[in-house]
Amino acid sequence: MSDQKSVDADKARDWRPTVFLPRTSFPMKAGLAQKEPAILARWQEENLYQQLREQRKGAPRFILHDGPPYANGDIHIGHALNKILKDIVMRSQTLLGKDAPYIPGWDCHGLPIEWKVEEQYRKKKMNVDKDVDAVQFRQECRKYAVHWVDTQRQEFKRLGVMGEWDTPYLTMNYDAEAIIAGELMRFSESGQIYRGAKPVMWSVIEKTALAEAEVDYADVDSTTIDLAFKITDSKIPELVGGYAVIWTTTPWTIPVNRALAYGPDIEYVLVDVAGRHYLFAEPLLAASLKRIGFEGDAPVLWQGLGSQLAGSIAQHPMYEKGGFFAEPRPFLAGDFVTTDAGTGIVHMAPDHGEDDFLLCKAHGIEPVFAVEDNGRYREDWLWMGGEGLVISPKINAADGPICSDLTAVGALLATSVLHHSYPHSWRSKAKLIYRCTPQWFIALDRPVEKGAIAGKTLRDTALKAIDDVSWFPAKGKNRIQAMVEGRPDWVISRQRAWGVPIALYVHRKSGDYLRDPEVNARILAAFREGGADVWFKADHQAFLGSQYNVEDYEPVTDILDVWFDSGSTHAFVIEARYGKGTRAQLYLEGSDQHRGWFQSSLLECCGSRGYAPYEAVLTHGFTLDGKGRKMSKSVGNVIDPLKVINESGADILRMWVASTDYTDDVRIGKEVLSGTSDSYRKLRNSFRYLLGALEDFSEEERVAVEKLPELERYILHLLAELDQELHLAVDSFAFNRYLRLLSDFVNNDLSAFFFDIRKDRLYCDVGPALPEGSEARRGYRTVLDILFHALVRYAAPILCFTTEEVWSHRFPEAGSVHLSVWPDIDSHWKNGDLGEKWNVIREQRQIVTEKIEPLRREKIVGSSLEAEVILPVDAHTAEILSSVDFSEVCITAKIKLVEEGDKAIEVERTESHKCGRCWQHLPEVHEEGALCERCQTVVGEDA
Repeated sequence: MSDQKSVDADKARDWRPTVFLPRTSFPMKAGLAQKEPAILARWQEENLYQQLREQRKGAPRFILHDGPPYANGDIHIGHALNKILKDIVMRSQTLLGKDAPYIPGWDCHGLPIEWKVEEQYRKKKMNVDKDVDAVQFRQECRKYAVHWVDTQRQEFKRLGVMGEWDTPYLTMNYDAEAIIAGELMRFSESGQIYRGAKPVMWSVIEKTALAEAEVDYADVDSTTIDLAFKITDSKIPELVGGYAVIWTTTPWTIPVNRALAYGPDIEYVLVDVAGRHYLFAEPLLAASLKRIGFEGDAPVLWQGLGSQLAGSIAQHPMYEKGGFFAEPRPFLAGDFVTTDAGTGIVHMAPDHGEDDFLLCKAHGIEPVFAVEDNGRYREDWLWMGGEGLVISPKINAADGPICSDLTAVGALLATSVLHHSYPHSWRSKAKLIYRCTPQWFIALDRPVEKGAIAGKTLRDTALKAIDDVSWFPAKGKNRIQAMVEGRPDWVISRQRAWGVPIALYVHRKSGDYLRDPEVNARILAAFREGGADVWFKADHQAFLGSQYNVEDYEPVTDILDVWFDSGSTHAFVIEARYGKGTRAQLYLEGSDQHRGWFQSSLLECCGSRGYAPYEAVLTHGFTLDGKGRKMSKSVGNVIDPLKVINESGADILRMWVASTDYTDDVRIGKEVLSGTSDSYRKLRNSFRYLLGALEDFSEEERVAVEKLPELERYILHLLAELDQELHLAVDSFAFNRYLRLLSDFVNNDLSAFFFDIRKDRLYCDVGPALPEGSEARRGYRTVLDILFHALVRYAAPILCFTTEEVWSHRFPEAGSVHLSVWPDIDSHWKNGDLGEKWNVIREQRQIVTEKIEPLRREKIVGSSLEAEVILPVDAHTAEILSSVDFSEVCITAKIKLVEEGDKAIEVERTESHKCGRCWQHLPEVHEEGALCERCQTVVGEDA
């Protein structure tokens, strides 16, 4: 009777107080937007960055040199991608125990700032060129840059980016300006700089030359014309009185035509077209006749190679205007002439094309500088003088003034419209022109007189240096190599005010620039003291000293290309802080910087030192919306990183960055961020589980690895494998792989497998009669502790805020998790045989789970604990499964193994009763709700 009362009491009792249920104050809901600012404030108060520098003194150094963003406007999602990726690199290198300082910087000179400052003056009805002192204007530009540096600094810090934010580098700092000028002087003293008039990309809006890196390309519609030049003289009698037909997409260049070019190896024909004789390249004859609207027979009057055209002369269609237009237009052989399109005869305007310039110069034909810096013809130009913007559609249109005049003289044969790619300013988005102006250049193919690369050319030096750099992804090498191979000499001069001046003196008679180290030293000392502004208010005689007369020398007033500024940052950031000859381990920017900062830094350092300033280069793609479209305010698909942070937290953005294949263009939108948030929640909940499961864990509870159960040793084997793979991912900057490996381990190996199997041991293997827990439970918690220390550290470079929160919940007095180093994972934990064995076990577990799931959906069983399974396996598999408690692994009531491989698996509901405490269905539980033997032992007398 008493036994019956005991069983009845067991059935009625609530055993939850005797069960260990994980408890933690760590919330499931992240609330990152509210928590992250407080964590940032704590890092600031504790000076975490400086703590790391002190802690890592003497450790191997890893330098990622920050490419300077432009100090203009709030940050955008591309900024966020770039800065977060850099921070992940730096934090992961720091985690490896290296000294990884991060010195953020800003590009502060240049046109965008000038425009904004000019706008303020224009509102006051002031002309910047006439009414504003140059130094005053530069000071206004400096103020503007300071404002946006301060704004962006706070925005970058909010992303969790750790660095020397109080002492960033700025290209407008006095020391920086002095070193930039000093780098220029290195080039001048070694003879690599020259001044020359040649066509360069010119912005008529910004009134300055642009480098290739400042040029974007966009499709436009251009008027094309077929135009006849009358042949007035030739060794070939048939040609005289006929017409050479040219085709061009730039009608505005006809007013500065100087010659005609032909291909010496191309076959040409003179044909009769309705009584008029036209000269075309034979392969283009049919297309040309169709274009000018002629469909009849065109008898051939003469045929021969282009080389026979040498010495022929044509006249400009507007020759009757006299002067420039009455001069003869010679036929010149040009290797660049092809039969890909047009007529096979190319009109030459040396002011407005590189091939034109070089060919004409070789024949003594010089530019005439007819188009001024504002993109208009000179007022005194005989045709089109002062008419309007040369790239205006109205000027070039079929009914515009140029075509109308050419039609009037009977020279215009046809007009059409061509849709094609055309260069634009990346700042103003305005169309560019090639314009011949006096500019300063760095020569790429001239053997250097003296210095680091004496006797070599800059191009050859740079190409060799590219081979010595590691490129991530590898295709980046081919990209920059092709660009350096094909680029022209570097145009380093700009006709603007806000920048580092080209601090050189040019002899008024000889045109040579002064190369005197003593003069240069005086200039640089003044720059260090008062910045580059001193050049614009200088006593130039004082700079020149007693050896030279200021009346003999003209100070250059152009400023340097801002790409030369940023290309010199290695000198005033890396070398200035870490010593002469120090190189950065990594440059990391968008893929457009192969023609920008990567290239300008390469050329500057190769020209001044003979090597690349970086050991490795990593590029990322551009940001697109969730549908793969370019972001545009007009489309309304722009993702504002500050809005994402305010709504979801910076860690969500950081996890998105790490999850992308950033070597290509990356997508971001609501759906993408929603998926990132789901992934984040899974990791967060696993951290929460670990915190609760490890409540009150102490070293006394720790079990030696060799005494751990087999499942725990298998998990340590997986951890050791993961550790090795993560290390490799860090070494190759493959953070998408890094995050995927980490997430898969946590979600698949731990949450869905290890934690699931061992939750019974965790909850029920401890109680009033066994407060220290069973050996198996202590082993489980030992591994959980190892996992905690490893996983929090692994995740810290990516989820810098969340891991700090997790760490401080468990170790509130231990300092920041970011002071930790890479977890010490014993490589001996790897056990290939054990791994293979448990791979088989997990495969069979998956089979069992999938078979039980339909019964759960149909409510035949409430959970897998109510299922009994008959599992047919082969003898080898049976041996493996029999060596473990496979029912425990599958979380079932019972599993019977049968060596009948062709038989189907069977699942049915168990008839065993459920233990009232652990809920396992076991034969030893004689009544529903009574305790099993394990629970009776753990509960003890209370049972």
